[in-house]
Amino acid sequence: MADIVIINPKFEPSYWGMEYMIGNLGKSANLPVACLPLLAALTPEEHTVTLIDENAEPIDYDRCAKADIVAMTGMSVQRFRMKEILTELKARGCYTVLGGPWITVQEDYFDDDPADAIFIGEAEETWPQFLNEWKQGLQQYRYEQVGKSDMTKVPTPRFDLLKMDRYAFGSLQFSRGCPFQCEFCDIIVTFGRRPRIKTSAQVIAELEAVWKAGQRIVFIVDDNLIGNKKAIKEVLKDVVAWQRKHGYPLSLFTEASIDLADDAELMDLMTEANFVATFIGIESPSEEALRETKKFQNVRTGGTLLEKVHRIQDAGMEVWCGMIIGFDNDDVGIVDRQIEFIRQARISFSMSGMLSAIPKTPLHKRLAEEGRLDYADRPEFGTNLIPLKMSREELLDGYLRGLKELYDPKEYFDRTDAVFMNPNFDIGITKKKRWWKISARWLASEARSAVEALGLFARLMKNVPEEHLRREYRARFKRFIKVHRRPGLVFFYVFHMAMHYHTWKMAERMSSRSQQLVNSF
Repeated sequence: MADIVIINPKFEPSYWGMEYMIGNLGKSANLPVACLPLLAALTPEEHTVTLIDENAEPIDYDRCAKADIVAMTGMSVQRFRMKEILTELKARGCYTVLGGPWITVQEDYFDDDPADAIFIGEAEETWPQFLNEWKQGLQQYRYEQVGKSDMTKVPTPRFDLLKMDRYAFGSLQFSRGCPFQCEFCDIIVTFGRRPRIKTSAQVIAELEAVWKAGQRIVFIVDDNLIGNKKAIKEVLKDVVAWQRKHGYPLSLFTEASIDLADDAELMDLMTEANFVATFIGIESPSEEALRETKKFQNVRTGGTLLEKVHRIQDAGMEVWCGMIIGFDNDDVGIVDRQIEFIRQARISFSMSGMLSAIPKTPLHKRLAEEGRLDYADRPEFGTNLIPLKMSREELLDGYLRGLKELYDPKEYFDRTDAVFMNPNFDIGITKKKRWWKISARWLASEARSAVEALGLFARLMKNVPEEHLRREYRARFKRFIKVHRRPGLVFFYVFHMAMHYHTWKMAERMSSRSQQLVNSF
């Protein structure tokens, strides 16, 4: 039997991390990474498992020193912190193993002070294999599955091993893989282009588990929920039935491709399942850039990108987006074009970032061949590529200017109100049904939302030190409640205020270099 500790490192303040506002929600972190409770579920019962998410609690190194195995996962934006933690663990004599998205694409990154074992790609098969071999003293250094994981055999994550009350949201995964071929994307490298999806029974079991853990808002972390439209429709029908049976206890949000707008049945199923928002990788208003990066799904017929965004909004889901600057077709004018597009699209949350070449992606291979990569891994630039039509300094300046302009209070709330101040606007199931008629349990949830909305607004008025922001929030709130009175929607709007404070603060601090530059890629 092994005593195992599994660690997820702390993130630097970043767009979705919500570090500058999470305390106002009474939480420590935004959401748990999906791999921690999943790895615990994949661990045979004979072993003991302790999960440590540094975003929700400090790492207990004394506890780690007592463990037989200390495992660590990590994404590209966590790589610097991963090195620090690995150094500390090895200094304490820990047996260490590494896995996750970053080491999957950059296997030699930790070679100066290597772990005792590494895991490349998915680990549904290799993690139990390693534990069995470790028990016999036959463990290897490198583990990589021959094939992709069978998603119909993935167990329900062990949410009971996480401190779920410290997270603002829950997280679940329905599927893996994406059918598209975006040049910059590492998802198709790690998970492949053939979408694999869990059964309805698995999904319902996970919904039950995350609900039991006390969460009411859940992020479905799939990189493209609708990669297999036919399969996800069948699952969504069962999610709708589960939500209806229990009085719609969960609000859901996810990631999807823009072709969602071309499928009215799929949008209807998502709103009936109480999806309130979806993140879409729009990347650029430039058709030349989209074709360059092989994001052909964004230039297909069926309407313009703007029309498709509006179609999804009209169906009852807010649209959040990802935007990228630094494509070969981009010059310094792309920043203003992106800001104008986001304004016309009425998108509140745009995770705008500089293009980066992630190892093992087609983009990385192409730029390496062209001699346009900086291998020094310098955080001051935020990206490893050398752009074609602007200097690296112009790219960085454009990125920071874009963030500041997008999250200028008036600019941000004008975009938000262009959607929210429509008297007919609503999201999720209440787009289709009158909220006070759904169920008694729903009414209780709405009452709780009213209390939470007022509490969050009061904390913002108390804790936001900038008077001009408090004044803006008060004015917008008064206008909003004259148009909308549904408590859940009021809470969602106040959450937009809290999220604004985070993004505004992040943009200000990165521009002044008072926090580490973080590029969202």
